[in-house]
Amino acid sequence: MTNPMISKRTDTSLTVNEEMKRLFQLVYREKNKQEEKEDDEAPRLRVSEMVSKMAFYYEKIRNSVDYKEEYLLRKNAIQRILRRQIIIEGSIALTSKEVSSHDVARHLLVELIRAGYLSNNKIRESKINEVGAIIEKYLKLRKRLVELVTKDSSSITSKEVSREWGDLIKWLISVAASEIEEDLCQNEIERAVIKQMHGLLDRNIDIPSDSPYRQDKEPQINVGIYRNFLKYDRDMLSYIMFRELIPQWEQVSDQDIQKIAENITDLRRKINYQIDHPMTGQFNRIIGRYTIFFSILIEVIKEDPRGVYESFQKDPKAFPRLIKKVYNDRYANYKRKLWRAAVRSIIYIFITKSVFAVLLEVPAAKWLGEDVNNVSLAINVTFPALLLFLMVLFTKFPSQDNSLRVVEGVEEIVFNERERKEPFELRQPSQRSRTMHAIFGSIYTITFFLTFGSIVWILNQIQFSWISIIIFLFFLAFASFFSIRIRKNIKDLVIIPPKENIFSFIADFFYVPIVATGKWLSVKFARINVFVFLLDFIIEAPFKIFVEIAEEWTKYVKERKDELV
Repeated sequence: MTNPMISKRTDTSLTVNEEMKRLFQLVYREKNKQEEKEDDEAPRLRVSEMVSKMAFYYEKIRNSVDYKEEYLLRKNAIQRILRRQIIIEGSIALTSKEVSSHDVARHLLVELIRAGYLSNNKIRESKINEVGAIIEKYLKLRKRLVELVTKDSSSITSKEVSREWGDLIKWLISVAASEIEEDLCQNEIERAVIKQMHGLLDRNIDIPSDSPYRQDKEPQINVGIYRNFLKYDRDMLSYIMFRELIPQWEQVSDQDIQKIAENITDLRRKINYQIDHPMTGQFNRIIGRYTIFFSILIEVIKEDPRGVYESFQKDPKAFPRLIKKVYNDRYANYKRKLWRAAVRSIIYIFITKSVFAVLLEVPAAKWLGEDVNNVSLAINVTFPALLLFLMVLFTKFPSQDNSLRVVEGVEEIVFNERERKEPFELRQPSQRSRTMHAIFGSIYTITFFLTFGSIVWILNQIQFSWISIIIFLFFLAFASFFSIRIRKNIKDLVIIPPKENIFSFIADFFYVPIVATGKWLSVKFARINVFVFLLDFIIEAPFKIFVEIAEEWTKYVKERKDELV
């Protein structure tokens, strides 16, 4: 049923607030800005189209065996390339020689172009110096850390040094990759929205004065915006907090780098504290709502900034109609993305997990002197794909009432008259007693064994061997977790949470242990993904060398051809 307040409220004249006026002006300028004319005197990075196809298809294969969200693929590629150049190729080992940040930056950008993450013949060569300056800061920090690790190595074992050093370098590379990714995708509109969201949320969120977390309000709002609005992962959030805690990082001095190196452990602790803050859930729920409002608003404005702004006076009902249209378009787009993510997940699970079901189950059965159960083998191979398909097929999408609530939310951030009067009052995180933790932990453990015990009993009744049962449980947990993971984007459309009933409560009660197990397995097995290991440590480096040689060969042939003219 349509909310009568929506049409009633839009009949009256509404005043656009000053922040939104500036946003409309910015979007209008960006939309009407003429394309920058290419200057023949400004050299650009260009690679062979033929050679790039090889790198492009290699990247597709690489991504199919290491499932990541699509919007993180380039950042992960940057991280992987840096790791190969810095660690695998020995550029940043403890005994390595000095490495040129300019060379690393050039190889990085060229590889990103070949893989299709950046446009060919569009990136100015001056970008090498820009990215090189970013890399140089981290190389200097690494140098200071080497000195500190070497100095302190006498007091701890070599194994501890190696483990600590490896973890630290991996983290620094992830932070460096995040900074480079942000540099490559600078967007003035997103910057303006982040600034406006921060101001609005600062006014609309209140933490009790007696709360020990009151001083964490600003960093939590900042982290929450990047987590929800820009979908930053943990690595990128680490960079955001790294930048917040070290405001001089953009133009950092050698003295500052020395201080950072000396306090790197404390710095990481502060960063992790903000990312895993006890009040993160409460901030995410509020910021997630405003993320929907702002993202829908930006899409509405981009279509016709002037027309939308003028409609406020000419046709007050036009704005809500535009909001609903964009919301419905996003609804349809998310459906397509959901199926695309499901296909990627199915391919990933089949390649990296189902193959091992055959390789493990058949030899295990023969080794135990048992006949291969073709039924159980077929079920274990096809089950993950079937489960993901059914999960996506029966995914519940937001109701129509959500679009009405989105209209109200967008009007709240645009018009003075709709501005929120009372802030969201965050509550103190609940502290359960040890007794309650013990009781809930016992119930969860019982549920865990009851759930998996029931599944084992059913499988045993249909003549599954113990190895087949283990493989089935592995796939059940893994596919269940992936079904939750690929459906999380649907939450970006939800303002009104679905109503719970006794059946959904019981289903969640028994399903959560399976999903939790799948998450644990996903983290553990991601570290020992054989296909990723083969590609990253054995195939990729020689392949990139081959691509480099092929690139130089095409240049040589072209030069010889030009000489014949």
